[in-house]
Amino acid sequence: MTSLGIIDYGAGNLASVCNSFRAIGIEGKLVRSPQDAEGLTHLVLPGVGAFGDCAEALKKQGLDATIRTWIQQDKPFLGICIGYQILFDSSEETPGVAGLGVFRGHVRRFRTEDIKIPHMGWNTVHPTNPAAPIWRGMGENPHFYYVHSYYPVPSDSTIIAATSEYGETYAAAISHGKLIATQFHPEKSQLLGLRLLQNFLTL
Repeated sequence: MTSLGIIDYGAGNLASVCNSFRAIGIEGKLVRSPQDAEGLTHLVLPGVGAFGDCAEALKKQGLDATIRTWIQQDKPFLGICIGYQILFDSSEETPGVAGLGVFRGHVRRFRTEDIKIPHMGWNTVHPTNPAAPIWRGMGENPHFYYVHSYYPVPSDSTIIAATSEYGETYAAAISHGKLIATQFHPEKSQLLGLRLLQNFLTL
């Protein structure tokens, strides 16, 4: 039986994420401590805010180690926006602040001239493997909603699950085992976003 936890570190887009899972029949439990994660089957790290604030809050709550262990054990994990970026080593947004270091790589700011920052709105996503379970029922090039100025650059390109273009091509999502992490916001992406959440719950 699915038991979903949604990490609350004080700055995530909790209401929208909870409501989206509720719309597909799943009531998520807020996770504010390592103890709150006990007995769960699926874990979500939503993200709104700054890389450094997220890293500091997760460490203060003891959830940094919980997330690393969860992913090492290959349990279903979904990271959204900052919850995607924080999985890497560091970010240009907050130099000197370490991320969770689950994956090698650096988060960089868009550098193309004459584009609006933040990148805000709908954009096409190009799955690297459209047959992967997370993309089931979405067609070749689904559209999702973005709000961001930074994006991860994974050292290992084989974990890139999808790309998007905004002045440059970047990693819109990664996957590894039962982990999926996205720069776009499924909870803001209407029917396709709900479908992605449903697909995540089947992992």
